[in-house]
Amino acid sequence: MPHALKSLTALATLSVAIVSGFPIVYRLNAEVSAETTTPDYVTLARLADDAPQVLRVLVKKTTVIEPARAPDVGLGMARLYIEAQVLNLIRGKAGVSESIRYLVDVPRDARGRVPKLKKQQFLLFARPGTRAGEVQLVAKNAQVVWTAANETLIRNIVTELVAPQSPPAIRGIREALHVRGNLQGEGETQIFLATTTGDPVSITVLRRPGLAARWAVSLTEIVDEAAAPPRKGTLLWYRLACSLPAQIPARALVSDTPADNDLARRDYNFVLEQLGPCRG
Repeated sequence: MPHALKSLTALATLSVAIVSGFPIVYRLNAEVSAETTTPDYVTLARLADDAPQVLRVLVKKTTVIEPARAPDVGLGMARLYIEAQVLNLIRGKAGVSESIRYLVDVPRDARGRVPKLKKQQFLLFARPGTRAGEVQLVAKNAQVVWTAANETLIRNIVTELVAPQSPPAIRGIREALHVRGNLQGEGETQIFLATTTGDPVSITVLRRPGLAARWAVSLTEIVDEAAAPPRKGTLLWYRLACSLPAQIPARALVSDTPADNDLARRDYNFVLEQLGPCRG
């Protein structure tokens, strides 16, 4: 059997085996979108967070995998075996093969034809495959059409992810308490978050009579009242907006009185409103 056909068969078999063991949202294939606009920040941040490798590639050759070898492909889709040239390694260890191979699911057009991807450039979010020169896409949307804007945004996200003081992923809320001040309407709520690394992340909400409520996030053990809220479209904003629960768990409320716990809930809801939904 020719080497290229052996590789194609191995990849197709691997795809079916892996896909059957993962929820549909984490399938290691990607659907190619016809759109060339910049994907939203949350989509790219999620992909970059999951991908040990981020690559810019030029497609050199595509081969359609027979339906019998890809029984899990959705209606109106086709599975392609892609051979591509790596143009840039945006994230990952050096030593990536100059030529790579991977599988991707693409939508057929109204006539059932497969899109022509040869000579197109894409940004891939991937992990190393089981064989040299093979990669596996981390999600169904992990092949993104290359544009200068897309690459700039992805590079910004990756830079934040690998920075020494990168905000850790949020697992939930450890403790939340409200302490009243001496004046009517004065008080402070502190919310301590659980993280995947164990590094500290806390949220503080300050209320003063006659002034608008202020809130801030601290990434150190010391609560910095001068800190500012995270700006939308940053990694810290993404970590909070897309990971915080809809409400504080009862076990995490540790204020002195039930009334103070209610104020902690009020301030937490205020923070969620300020962060906005996990999109964009």
